[in-house]
Amino acid sequence: MKNLSNHFATQQQLIAALREPRRYPHAAKNVRVIETHISWVLLAGRFAYKIKKAVNLGFLDYTELAARRFCCEEEIRLNRRTAPDIYLDTVAIGGSADAPQFGAQPAIEYAVRMRRFPAGKLMDRLLMQGHVTAQHIDQLAAAIFHFHADISVVDASSEFGTAQAVRAAALQNFEQLAAQLDGEADRDNITALQAATEAEFLACKDLFEARRAQGFVRECHGDLHLGNIVLAGDTPVPFDCIEFNPALRWVDVMSELAFTVMDLLHRQHADFAWRLLNAYLEASGDYAGLAVLRFYLAYRATVRAKVCAIRAGQPAIAPRAKSDELAACRSYLALASQCLAQRRPALIITHGLPGSGKTTFSQLALQQLGAIRIRSDVERKRLFGLEMLENSRARGADIYGAEATRRTYAHLHEQARELLKAGFTVIVDAAFLRLDEREMFRRLAQNLSVPFAITSLFAPDTTLRARIQKRRNDASEADVKVLELLQAKQQPLSSIELACTARFTTGEAPNSELNAQGWIRLSRLLNAVAH
Repeated sequence: MKNLSNHFATQQQLIAALREPRRYPHAAKNVRVIETHISWVLLAGRFAYKIKKAVNLGFLDYTELAARRFCCEEEIRLNRRTAPDIYLDTVAIGGSADAPQFGAQPAIEYAVRMRRFPAGKLMDRLLMQGHVTAQHIDQLAAAIFHFHADISVVDASSEFGTAQAVRAAALQNFEQLAAQLDGEADRDNITALQAATEAEFLACKDLFEARRAQGFVRECHGDLHLGNIVLAGDTPVPFDCIEFNPALRWVDVMSELAFTVMDLLHRQHADFAWRLLNAYLEASGDYAGLAVLRFYLAYRATVRAKVCAIRAGQPAIAPRAKSDELAACRSYLALASQCLAQRRPALIITHGLPGSGKTTFSQLALQQLGAIRIRSDVERKRLFGLEMLENSRARGADIYGAEATRRTYAHLHEQARELLKAGFTVIVDAAFLRLDEREMFRRLAQNLSVPFAITSLFAPDTTLRARIQKRRNDASEADVKVLELLQAKQQPLSSIELACTARFTTGEAPNSELNAQGWIRLSRLLNAVAH
């Protein structure tokens, strides 16, 4: 312990010396130091230098210089996957703690050298200022999906990502939280959350193993909250991934996504959280992963609570900062409990002709209601091996015939059933112009005893035609001829169906009187006792 204390004291001397601009091999008018619970970041001129603290926190061990060097090199390797323009190299620092020299040997310390970017471009700050847009969220979802698609899958012989590893990581959070929080109320909350986490783990244990076998455990980022995402130009770029403990980055991709979703929820942006989640699922098709999402949301919230508790326990922290960190810790714990407890299964199907605005409406609805959307246009193509924007006619594929349509609706039915059983509100975005198609889903809701609603969308014929003709980069391939064919063949809603229908028009503003009445009607249907 004494040796560790000496290492840390020497590092503090080094940081003090590196506050002097003349120590750097390049121009630097001044040096700003940012301290976290595991590192110092020195901002000097065009560059940033990250030096890892000689600490052992259980989930990381930086006490040896060799370990710090290795982790610097790993940080460069791993972060270049998403942010190659930011992460430059590992630099040795020689000389002495009082008179350090960059590049000198033997090295007394190592640093990660990065290209600086404006702190105001971090997504957590931009969100706080109201500068994050829906487009940013969609681009972030695409970036995460493409990153996950390209990274390495865990080796079958590895222990990473096993159910036991998932449980161990979760339990470690509670052990470390208990060591930091000693108030009776905090202890009671931690005990209750741990029991709920254990129960959810047991419910998901087989799923963790199945997903690992299916290739969903990969070498992820590991710490994908909004403070670790920067806008480069107008594109979200993840950085600062976990390098110090491979077990924390070799995780299920759904655990990774859950961190960003949880962060948005904690920051009171549930609309963006559900938008991000749905955009990722639409790209990946990993709807089965939602069965473990609650566990991972709670796990990620508990991780953040632990980090806040560790910061609050640092010796030099100011009283106000300590109070803020403890308040944040408790809010994360409350969110973790909420994520585990919240289950609101309900089934909504859309109804309307091509161009009536079903997808526009369902996008708004999923953000307002906190729902999972399944789009028939996307799932139909996925079912037949096509990309979302791929033209089926160019491939010579018949995906719109009677048998293909039957298969598509059967697939949507199975997806909806599994999601409802997992406790989610589900929106099935499809035309549902035939009575038998609608009845299949109404009976599904009835059999599962969940609320059911039909959201019927309409717009003037001229509007339908104009929208279809203007469509670009959309999964739907319906043209005006298809519109005319479906207009002739559509089957009206029955009296039984009208009793559970809310009507909306995309020919008027979303907040028009008619649409406002539709939202009130939909709310009543979803809050009704299912029969």
